[in-house]
Amino acid sequence: MMNRRELLKWAAGMNTVSLLADEPAAVPTADEMCRRGVEKASLKMQFRGTSAAACRAWQSQFTGKLLSLLGPFRPPDKWSTVTQRVVELKDHTRHELVLEANGVEPLPMHLLTPAGQTGSPRRAGMLAIHGHGPFGHDAVAGKLGAPGIEENIAKLKYDYGLQLVRRGYVVVVPCLVPFGRRLGDVEGYRDSPCADTFVRMQLVGKLLIAENLRDSLWAFEFLARHSAVDANRLGCAGLSYGGRMAMLVSALEPRIRVAVLGGALNLLQKNATAPFSCGAQVIPGLLEYGDTPEISALIAPRYCLWTAGSHDKHTKPKEGEIALARMRPAFKALGAEDRLQVDHFEGGHEWSGRVAYPLLESVLRT
Repeated sequence: MMNRRELLKWAAGMNTVSLLADEPAAVPTADEMCRRGVEKASLKMQFRGTSAAACRAWQSQFTGKLLSLLGPFRPPDKWSTVTQRVVELKDHTRHELVLEANGVEPLPMHLLTPAGQTGSPRRAGMLAIHGHGPFGHDAVAGKLGAPGIEENIAKLKYDYGLQLVRRGYVVVVPCLVPFGRRLGDVEGYRDSPCADTFVRMQLVGKLLIAENLRDSLWAFEFLARHSAVDANRLGCAGLSYGGRMAMLVSALEPRIRVAVLGGALNLLQKNATAPFSCGAQVIPGLLEYGDTPEISALIAPRYCLWTAGSHDKHTKPKEGEIALARMRPAFKALGAEDRLQVDHFEGGHEWSGRVAYPLLESVLRT
């Protein structure tokens, strides 16, 4: 029989001195492993060309890769619309709707139409996407009543859907997962609902960001088909996670003529060098090929406005410049360098319409 020393030597396949060393072997922590992997990500499909032809070829190739990473996300072609409530307000009407179709979960949504819409010429349409928070699409649509929602709106200037309908746009505001009405009150769920939902969906073969992409595109398709909307004059806007989703939707939906992306001018590669729990932003394998600048570059040559507050901890200037530097070549190659714009405003993580509203008016006027 082997003694203890001989048994350890046999089990580890090492010499006895190494096994009995006083100092423990250097074993990286989970955080170190993740950080090292993220920092060394290859981003191998960055656009490095200069010509329009090279850019279009790259856009096609990167779009194909992005689609393969996202998996299924296309919205249904046919659906039924359930009207739960219609609220007539002084300057607009809020239609509280649920879209239903076979094989997908129902989608709660607000449709905002300007006062006096009936019989008037078709209007430009806007898809307004909300970010994180317990109020979901209600805050963006300016639907009051829930405890704390007025403070939430005031802090983030969050009711940009309401501000858009007041400027004459027909607006749709979908409720994404896991927020607002689609979060609920599951015990322990509110601490990190994005991470929790991401993990649980993965177990059944679903990707959270793809589910929200499908629902955003579903709401957009509803908007494009609406009888009050001119389908040739469509835009998209969002703040925070809404800015991230507006980026992704606009990258993959060519009918969107102008995108306003608030509070999201950053890099996932940078975010994930520290503990990162927003599973709602995760596209598995993305950093092998690119990051948010590469997705944003798919919007070119259409209008793309980023808004970044001077005190917004989510949009640090240095990181933003790195991101913009990787977007600009695509816009420049397609002769649209002036269509990539940034509103550096005085403020925090909040909505800014300072540049957005004039730009939307200019692009969607005709």
